[in-house]
Amino acid sequence: MRLLRVFIIPIIFISSQAVYGQERAQANDEERVYSIEFAREQLKKKEYTSAIKTLDELLNSSEIEENSRKQFQGFTLLGDIYLTLKDTPKAHEAFERALKMAQKSKNDTLLAISYSNLGKTYSVYPEFEKRATTLFKKSIETYTKLNLRDDALQSYIELSRMYLTRDNIAMAYPALMEAKMMSLRDTLNFKPRAQILTLLGKYYIKKDKSTLAEESLLEAIDIAFEQELIAEEEQAQQQIARLYEQEKKFEEAYYHSKRQLLLANQLYKNETQQEIRLASAQFDYRANKRELEITKKEKSLTDILAASSRKANTVLIVASILLLLGLFIIYTMYKSRKNYSVRLREKNIELTRAKNEAEELSKLKTQFFSTISHELRTPLYGVIGIATILLEDKKIKTHRDDLKSLKFSADYLLALINDVLLMSKMEAKDITLEHAPFKLTTLLHSITRSFEFSLEQNNNKLHLHIDPEVPNELQGDSVRLSQILMNLIGNAIKFNENGNIWINIHQQAYTSDGHHSILFVVKDDGIGIPKSSQATIFEEFTQVENKNYNYQGTGLGLPIVKKLLALYNSEVILESDEGQGATFSFVIKFKKPKSTVLPRQVITPNEELETESVHTLQDAHFLVVDDNRINQKITQKLLESKGLLCSLASDGVEAVEMVKNQEYSLILMDIHMPRKDGIQATKEIRTFDKTTPIVALTAVEIQEIRHKIYKAGMDDILVKPYDVSLFLSVLVRNIRNKHIVTA
Repeated sequence: MRLLRVFIIPIIFISSQAVYGQERAQANDEERVYSIEFAREQLKKKEYTSAIKTLDELLNSSEIEENSRKQFQGFTLLGDIYLTLKDTPKAHEAFERALKMAQKSKNDTLLAISYSNLGKTYSVYPEFEKRATTLFKKSIETYTKLNLRDDALQSYIELSRMYLTRDNIAMAYPALMEAKMMSLRDTLNFKPRAQILTLLGKYYIKKDKSTLAEESLLEAIDIAFEQELIAEEEQAQQQIARLYEQEKKFEEAYYHSKRQLLLANQLYKNETQQEIRLASAQFDYRANKRELEITKKEKSLTDILAASSRKANTVLIVASILLLLGLFIIYTMYKSRKNYSVRLREKNIELTRAKNEAEELSKLKTQFFSTISHELRTPLYGVIGIATILLEDKKIKTHRDDLKSLKFSADYLLALINDVLLMSKMEAKDITLEHAPFKLTTLLHSITRSFEFSLEQNNNKLHLHIDPEVPNELQGDSVRLSQILMNLIGNAIKFNENGNIWINIHQQAYTSDGHHSILFVVKDDGIGIPKSSQATIFEEFTQVENKNYNYQGTGLGLPIVKKLLALYNSEVILESDEGQGATFSFVIKFKKPKSTVLPRQVITPNEELETESVHTLQDAHFLVVDDNRINQKITQKLLESKGLLCSLASDGVEAVEMVKNQEYSLILMDIHMPRKDGIQATKEIRTFDKTTPIVALTAVEIQEIRHKIYKAGMDDILVKPYDVSLFLSVLVRNIRNKHIVTA
């Protein structure tokens, strides 16, 4: 008999599991129909009635299952629907019920979502502003702790929007600035970026800063239009129409108001408020009915269990013992495996999080350096340009030394900016070597001329010797070679007074595959480097200290040299001792170019080109397009000082109109401008003018924008600030090319 029970109980258990499996499969089919994903798809299509019905069924099943997480998702999505429909009381009720489910599950992510959603509903009422602020800040704090930056950013946006709605300007600005900084970490997150720019525009309107408001709103409109963000564009259009109306620019205000109304109609053309109210009423009715039915079922089930419990006690006790024994064994095995899986998953999450944080920091750092580069180079262009123009003015004699000092300081600051950017790019492994032809003598003379002031300041002499066996025409990356030599020469001048610097260049070997191994030696008779410090001077931000010398610098020059030479598979060799000077040497392999024609991006101006530049440009008429008044005037004065004719345009729109009405020899086009930037203006000009040379003026790194510039139809690039001789040589080259093409 006992043996029979041993076989019968497992058979009954297996049969019940088969039936349960069939019922579970049917339930899964229903779940696929009434699921959160399905409701979200309906909401995305603006099928609010269908979405509410789906959530009704979902909440019904999840309440029976006592699935608090699914209930949280259902109530949260339901609250989002009511919030979209501007039914704030019902949205608030749904979010409150979602918060209870989040508290029950003790999940910080769900709590943060609930705080943010409830903050939205409280923010509608002026009397609950303090409560809404508290909820938004709690959500931001929780999201930040969980490293969910995008969600924290959205809470900042909602907080800023509430402050602006209540005219709480003082509190709105810090929140907006924090949101703006967070949005810059992810340049592909367009929707929050458009929302922040729109709110910034609204803030500037309230502060009567119309120019800043216009820039922010136009940028928001551009982003929203390109990414097809209808709601965000509609908000931005509404704000800019209001701005133009205040500025009495009624034509622009009418255009943007018309666009805003078109977008508003597009947003709501498929909705019917009668269906929404009907679905809402049906949900309330079904919710009450569901609660009543559940109560009845619970009472009925309790009665049935109480009546049958006496009869089944013996069977249940025996089955429970066997079941518990089996479950205990299974649970023990499952627990051991789960603990291992949990530990493994936690480690994977930690590794993934660390990787993502490192990538985000790298992107943020690159973007930061790019922005700082542009913002610093633009005013430096003004300083260097004005100093250069004044130095060429023969009337100014008494302040000539001061002007030289000013230009030297600006050049030093520019070199420092370039060093920091170069270091950042090398750390990101964003540098590759070019293989373009160049002339070695021209490059070296250009480098030595750039140190004239530094040599004069320290009373040093520079001696240049090039072995006759070294070919003058080589193929390689002349820019990186010049950066290596300039850092070594600058280092020698800095740590030397009343001394000498020697630059010796020799051909070390010539290989059978056509490579010339060139040995470069930079030697000085300065303070030298102690043996104890030679192992550390190639580290970043490290310098040799000497109490007898007062010098400045960041300690980046030699680390840059080391990393650039690594690109050539070469290394720098140091020979020095304290008080006996220093010798730095390295070897780089170059090939002789097949053609002696130099490409436009690596030509270095020489004395012959400089002397004939003004004569070549004598009858030329230039158009300078730049939104910065100071830079505009500097370029104008530079051209007029050479007796050349020059016209000015403040943005791309004005430039296009001027080119339509006047023929110009060459156009100098700034890249970043309001209303219409240089890229857009060039594309429009090329639709009706294919021959006039257009040269880009930019303070941004060439590598970041070179492809866009040439694709738009521009002929050349000048990076601000630039050398006057280089400036003139670029103008001459492009005007000559125009004559060749038209001929």
